[in-house]
Amino acid sequence: MGNRTEVTEFILLGLTSDPDLQVPLFITFLIIYIVTLVGNLGMVLLILLDSRLHTPMYFFLGNLSLVDFCYSSAVTPKVMAGLLMGDKIISYNSCAAQMFCFTAFATVENYLLVSMAYDRYVAVCKPLHYTTTMTRNMCTGLILSCYVCGVLNASIYAGDIFSLSFCKSSIIHHFFCDIPAVMVLSCTVKHVSEMIIIYVASFDIFFALTVILTSYTIIFITICKMHSGAGHQKALSTCASHFTAVSIFYGTVIFMYLQPSSSHSMDTDKTVSVFYTMVIPMLNPMVYSLRNKEVNSAFTKYFLKSK
Repeated sequence: MGNRTEVTEFILLGLTSDPDLQVPLFITFLIIYIVTLVGNLGMVLLILLDSRLHTPMYFFLGNLSLVDFCYSSAVTPKVMAGLLMGDKIISYNSCAAQMFCFTAFATVENYLLVSMAYDRYVAVCKPLHYTTTMTRNMCTGLILSCYVCGVLNASIYAGDIFSLSFCKSSIIHHFFCDIPAVMVLSCTVKHVSEMIIIYVASFDIFFALTVILTSYTIIFITICKMHSGAGHQKALSTCASHFTAVSIFYGTVIFMYLQPSSSHSMDTDKTVSVFYTMVIPMLNPMVYSLRNKEVNSAFTKYFLKSK
């Protein structure tokens, strides 16, 4: 790749060039990142410490929290450094590494949400077979498959983008090395690379959505057939948090990646990107824990027991 490009580093324009907004944005993102760190790593720690949370649902949730922290960490610290110190330069290799890490963990999250939908389907629709279906081996296999898919997809995305030649501008109109923002800088024909990205992303998203929507359709039908009000409420509560996270995640991903690069507005992309790189990883622990009795009980036991 070294012989194909004259670009050795890129310049990230960031979110704004207004100096009056630099410090307020830095403080905002610092608060968001601290909440993300505490919320997600705290969730992982709680699940590890409390034996009551050693169930398939929390096994998946623990991995989701870890992945949220990792893909936010691939982006947010560099953004904050740019805002605080004006460090907008990122090397060619660092840009490739950032894109690889971000897309890998985002893909893992995609397939984790699928696994969690399947777990909820078995729990609600086949409760008598839950313990024999969602065994430790089954859960481990699903988790490993998610991470393998993440690495493979990230290799395709980053390999495809950084096989292009960058011999024109080195200025990225974004605050991190996102696929559409880097692709537009190439001086070679991008049609094939663009199609590869769209086809792979389309498969990931629509396969995941098909499984999730099928699972929730069956769950909804099952809930409607329940005669017990308590059972009805319990089934809804176990699925509501996951469905909320799914809606937020896929809404932003579809908007960002399933359109040609010529259709992208960089200013709009930046705004949406802040949401899915920083805000969603911060919100997920809240979505899954605020009304979760088991998590709140574990939090009280391990962190508030001295009070």
